[in-house]
Amino acid sequence: MTQRYVGQALKRKEDPRLVSGTSSYVDDISMPGMLHMAITRSIHAHARIKRIDISKAQRLPGVHAVITGEEVAANCGPVPSAGEIPNMKRPQRYLLAVSKVRFVGEPIAAVVAADKYIARDAADFIEIEYEPLPAVVNPEKAMQPGSPRLYDEFSDNVSYHFGFESGNTEEAFKSANVVVKERFINQRLAPIAMETRGAVATLQMPDNELVIWSSTQIPHLLRTQLALMVRVPENRMRVIAPEVGGGFGSKLNVYAEEGLVAYLAKKTGHPVKWIESRRENIAATIHGRDQIDDVELALKKDGTILGMRVKSIADLGAYFQLLTPIIPTLTGLLAPGAYKVPALKFDQVGVLTNKMATDAYRGAGRPEATYLIERIMDVAAQKLKLDPAELRRRNFPRPNEFPYKTSGGVIYDSADYEKALDRALELADYKGLRLKQAELWKQGKYMGIGLSSYVEICAMGPSTAMPAGGWESGTVRIEPSGKVTVLTGASPHGQGQETSFAQIAADELGITPDDVVVIHGDTARIPYGIGTFGSRATAVGGTAMFLAIQDLKEKMKKIAAHLLETTPDKMEFSPGKLVVKGGSGRSINYTEVVGAAYMARNLPPGVEPGLEATRFFEPSNFTFPFGTHVCVVELDWETGEPKITKYVAVDDCGNVINPLLVEGQVHGGIVQGVAQALHEEVVYDENGQLLTGSLMDYALPRAHDFPEFELDRTVTPSPVNPLGVKGVGEAGTIGSTPAVVNAVVDALAPFGVTHIDMPVRSEKVWKILKGRKAS
Repeated sequence: MTQRYVGQALKRKEDPRLVSGTSSYVDDISMPGMLHMAITRSIHAHARIKRIDISKAQRLPGVHAVITGEEVAANCGPVPSAGEIPNMKRPQRYLLAVSKVRFVGEPIAAVVAADKYIARDAADFIEIEYEPLPAVVNPEKAMQPGSPRLYDEFSDNVSYHFGFESGNTEEAFKSANVVVKERFINQRLAPIAMETRGAVATLQMPDNELVIWSSTQIPHLLRTQLALMVRVPENRMRVIAPEVGGGFGSKLNVYAEEGLVAYLAKKTGHPVKWIESRRENIAATIHGRDQIDDVELALKKDGTILGMRVKSIADLGAYFQLLTPIIPTLTGLLAPGAYKVPALKFDQVGVLTNKMATDAYRGAGRPEATYLIERIMDVAAQKLKLDPAELRRRNFPRPNEFPYKTSGGVIYDSADYEKALDRALELADYKGLRLKQAELWKQGKYMGIGLSSYVEICAMGPSTAMPAGGWESGTVRIEPSGKVTVLTGASPHGQGQETSFAQIAADELGITPDDVVVIHGDTARIPYGIGTFGSRATAVGGTAMFLAIQDLKEKMKKIAAHLLETTPDKMEFSPGKLVVKGGSGRSINYTEVVGAAYMARNLPPGVEPGLEATRFFEPSNFTFPFGTHVCVVELDWETGEPKITKYVAVDDCGNVINPLLVEGQVHGGIVQGVAQALHEEVVYDENGQLLTGSLMDYALPRAHDFPEFELDRTVTPSPVNPLGVKGVGEAGTIGSTPAVVNAVVDALAPFGVTHIDMPVRSEKVWKILKGRKAS
């Protein structure tokens, strides 16, 4: 099929409704008799609940119900957590705290009232008597004997041990000429989606169907888990994800508040709405990262890697959300990065602390892996007095070595790492930058150049490696008019699949993208699907749709061949028609074939009427996008501020459906990765009080912090799916963080600096500039 639309930078079909303000989010939903929910949350990080008095709240005019932990524990299931690690301690959490609270912001009671102001006032009227207990927020302290225990039923705060060894690391380190070691800390982050979480629930009669609108990335999985939580038959529950204003993994979850809204709609018989405030969002929506990695790298004197050891501490927070214990383990799988690491020993401890749970945040375990390997590569380059680019080049697998099994236990599908590196260096004028750097250093000006050659795991993924299935569904229906409706189990929320899926369908069927409508996010309309996360929507969901289209094409070829009195193998699709191969000039219009399928008066034997197909695609492997990022920073001598003056990114996400969408994803990803490197950090004090509880205290990047990004790509198709796509939603975030930190450390090299912890704030750099003498 000739590609007319795939590969074209078409504007997003979604954008007109978004920029005109006509799209509908959860908070736009209004119903007669709707009540509003507010939550009373813990002010302590660790305390026993001695008494709860809800009487004042109940007496407030307009209040319809007040519930506490005892009621929901008796009538609802716990908050779900998926995944299993041998001998793991899994804390159980109910929708509201029962007898004890374990982090600031934990829900204790819920109120529903006639409007959100009454509900908020009533929530404040609830009186709670606490018995404060010692809190522990540092995971290393939490591991120590005698540390305050979060759970009386557990002997300590260590939830799990996870580890593996590939190759002989002991021998690798014995035979090494050089061993470098460093501690790398990935600080805790808040996802800060533009739209906070929200949910609306209503019990619709006469069907007795509980309908929930939620700002979610996983509508079908949410329905399954909510049905269990609030004890409603799954076939009597419908979940709708309307427009979702950003997720970044934070809405790949099932939260207590969603269960509370559903339960209270059942209890009161009224529609119930809850919209999270920004303070609640920072305190009680999942956090990301929070990992400490002690890394050792063994090398020959020529820079060849022999082995690596990683000791990792993952701060899990106080409870498990949906994927809390699984996310940190992904760091081990990707620890070798884009390099040949013959021997790898990875040991991780998952620790419970008095903080909000960590879970999937853009990249989810892979940014931590890329950060540790890309930083230790620069530490090694500095020790060996090798150019960082050359050290990387010497350790890349060659393109003909793929599929390549790594010491992390995964099989990389396809790659040409050196090609991406060379293109990035060329775009950045790397040699010229090094000459400029040397001149500036002579003048007492400090410029740094940072590289990051990353690889990541995408297209989550084979079901054997996933806690809730890794397949995806796709239904394609060609309507009697010839227009096409795609129903996808993926749940895009900014990725642009309404556009890219339409481009694929248009090329395959010889129509235009305007002839295609893509529907998602409604469990009553869509076959069961897994959802959108882990850069999987196109590679897995798009492939399911593609396979369904192939089924329809084969059926249409049979019908066309029957009408033209030839054989199906001689038919092919062309824009607007099906033609007989071989230049005979014989053809039949696309709409005529569609009409024949529905009129059903002259169909070939054995062919059923209609044109609709559903396929479920189960990938055989993950996909592994890769690339190289180059960051240039200049340090302000007076303030210490690292200013990014150039940023080059060359990414390889396999075949590209729409370059505009790819570049948009890379832009956003770079910004979030740079934000971790320079700005963002969730901070709790030693008593577990959240110090960065609003956007006045939690620093986000702004447009003026960035230069114009210079983007390019290489194209190495994936053999894992017929589209050859890999995924790009998280690439920018994964590649950018170490590139920025490497650049800052490079700028500080004359001061003897080999590492600086994130976030690299101005005051850290200023202290180095003013406190040390440059060599």
